[in-house]
Amino acid sequence: MTKLSVNINKIATLRNSRGGNLPDVLQVAIDCQAFGADGITVHPRPDERHIRRSDVFDLQAKVYTEFNIEGNPTPEFISLIKQVRPTQVTMVPDAHDAITSDAGWDTIAHKDFLTEIVSDLQAFGIRTSIFVNADPRMVEGASAIGTDRIELYTGPYAEAYVKNREEALAPFLEAASVAKKLGLGVNAGHDLNLDNLHYLYVNIPWLKEVSIGHALVSDALYMGLEKTVKAYKNCLKMPENQG
Repeated sequence: MTKLSVNINKIATLRNSRGGNLPDVLQVAIDCQAFGADGITVHPRPDERHIRRSDVFDLQAKVYTEFNIEGNPTPEFISLIKQVRPTQVTMVPDAHDAITSDAGWDTIAHKDFLTEIVSDLQAFGIRTSIFVNADPRMVEGASAIGTDRIELYTGPYAEAYVKNREEALAPFLEAASVAKKLGLGVNAGHDLNLDNLHYLYVNIPWLKEVSIGHALVSDALYMGLEKTVKAYKNCLKMPENQG
């Protein structure tokens, strides 16, 4: 089963825009899980423009599914991870002022750096995932590092999907197939939505997890949070005639 991890960064963005605690990030995390989400994802950035360090510690006691923390593995970030000990850490090569994650690691150029971090975090019992582009070479590089999983950056898939979904899928299917052969778990995330998620899932059914935030929160403005979470979960089901 492919798990749905809800990224609640945008909930924190809305809260921070007005001050106070509305909407309540912790309650949204609790509700998402109650509505069927298999995990909660956060990406605390140094400027705390959405998720704050204090949120991460507060969520530690509220996430009873899987807790996935994304971020650039700076010393400060690694210190936070070791204190919280989430289920999974997803390492992304974001600059401190990046609006959103928009590229994966060069796992060949950064092999030594990432190998040390992966080994360190695994010793704490934390599952590791490296954010990569849909490039077989980068997947092979991630395998050489020793990470447990990769997360495929699906921004290009989402962009190309509206023009030609078969062509959009092709590099992701290839990268995911390479990962599978190498024994790597495969996650996916970025710009996945109710239009393109099911097609990705039925063609790469061995996906371990998808992490979705922006589109899901946007859909919830119209559909409500409970219906939206369930709609995304329904995208992660095979048609009945395919089992």
